[in-house]
Amino acid sequence: MERGRFDPATVRDLMERGLEAREHDADRPARATRTRPRRRSPERGGPERGGLDRRRTAVMAPPRRRLLRRIPGRHAALSRRAAWETRYQRTLLLADLAVGAAAGGLAFELRFGDGLTSYNRDYLVLSALLPVALVAALGLARAYESRFLFVGTDEYQRVIRAGLGMVAGVAMVSYALEIQLARSYVLIALPAATFATVTVRFALRKRLHRARKRGDCLRRVIVVGHELAVIHLARQLNRERYHGLELVGACLPPQHDGDVGLPVHGTFDDVAHAVEASAADTVIVLSCPEIDGQTLRRLAWRLERDEIDLILANALIDVAGDRTTIRPVDGLPMLHVEHPRLEGAARFVKEIVDRVGAALLVALLSPVLLAVALCIRIDSPGPVLFRQVRTGRDGREFLIYKFRSMYLDAEARLAELRHLNEHDGVLFKIRNDPRITPVGRRLRRFSLDELPQLFNVLLGQMSLVGPRPPLPQEVAQYADDVRRRLAVKPGMTGLWQVSGRSDLPWEEAVRLDLRYVENWSLSLDLVILMRTLAAVVRPSGAY
Repeated sequence: MERGRFDPATVRDLMERGLEAREHDADRPARATRTRPRRRSPERGGPERGGLDRRRTAVMAPPRRRLLRRIPGRHAALSRRAAWETRYQRTLLLADLAVGAAAGGLAFELRFGDGLTSYNRDYLVLSALLPVALVAALGLARAYESRFLFVGTDEYQRVIRAGLGMVAGVAMVSYALEIQLARSYVLIALPAATFATVTVRFALRKRLHRARKRGDCLRRVIVVGHELAVIHLARQLNRERYHGLELVGACLPPQHDGDVGLPVHGTFDDVAHAVEASAADTVIVLSCPEIDGQTLRRLAWRLERDEIDLILANALIDVAGDRTTIRPVDGLPMLHVEHPRLEGAARFVKEIVDRVGAALLVALLSPVLLAVALCIRIDSPGPVLFRQVRTGRDGREFLIYKFRSMYLDAEARLAELRHLNEHDGVLFKIRNDPRITPVGRRLRRFSLDELPQLFNVLLGQMSLVGPRPPLPQEVAQYADDVRRRLAVKPGMTGLWQVSGRSDLPWEEAVRLDLRYVENWSLSLDLVILMRTLAAVVRPSGAY
């Protein structure tokens, strides 16, 4: 097209496009506009230089729609929980890095000493990389996920798996690439890192449990179920506050009396209102026939919108998560329960760990054993050791060894003190037993009187961890369910020892022993042994 002349076809095409654009804009909904006032020049009183003497309009973007409605109280509860959980996980990460650095430095120092040579320079680099490798292995083992932290043994199991994975990975890489590694360095660094990680995480968890006893770092829970089930759950959670679940309300079925010791926020249809009214962040649904699959799914959808955790409490008693597996059958989630591992390879491994552990403890504590024996000999006449018949696995009787903590006529005076028994069930316990010697009272205070039982472990009659060894007259009074305690070897310590010792009611002690029998594992034994160290320094239950 020549300059100064217009092509009629081009003009017609431009006009048609303009009309179509106008019609399209007319069909659009009107958008909010903001009128900007005309700005005057401060000197000339007119428009600024380069400005137009007309109104400018700025088109505002439509406000973003919020899909979820947040209630301030509930959001604050979720924020508090997220804050302390994130802080705890960050502390774990920093602690694992410190443990890795310490383990690497220890292995380098023990293997190569202080000098730095061309040979050990590569191991210094490996020591520097060990913290990163440890954190990576723990991350792959999912040892930082909230679902495995705070309570239970899953966290420690995953730490141990990470340590074993590192050992296997180093062995495979060194063999495949024909790398000559100092075996002593590897055998010091990786086991030390694994054991120290478990110990440090246990210490951090104990600190968390102390904070929960003070009322911090708790989940606010609404419990849904029938009155008796709610009362039982509340009693159990209030007894063990380290679980971190604080019951703030309940939803009961219609025609309830409401006497459950908790604020009642209505029926099963009012769960969402209860969560809002109490600023809860967790809902526990107990087993009840009124809540079927459809109702539970709708409740899960409703809670999902507000990020409220949903916990289902099944009717299984003291069954650990390792023994349960959810397997779908024709679209239905079936909960499969495995049998306890009382025989086979697991039992053989436990036997080895018990014998080796007892031998090491006898070697390490031999000065303590000799000192205690000397104190008993000086304190009162009589033998140093006390021997008594106890009942072991499958009802077999054996002689248990303990340091003597009573006078020689203790058994003869038992009948005259029987009416002073402070313990329910078949046990006989009184706090200020006059039959106990002064040295014996100190020994019982720190459970030192039980150290000779290490020789029972060496003989294969007892285990380091297990149920309490009962007397034959106690076993004669056992009900059928309680006799399940005899399915495994009795132990020097157990859940009963770390949960209150002699202060526990008989029913609670039996329940803890049965829980151990049903769910024992090496990681659970490790946790109980570490908790025993904390339990023996507390005065509660030691008499």
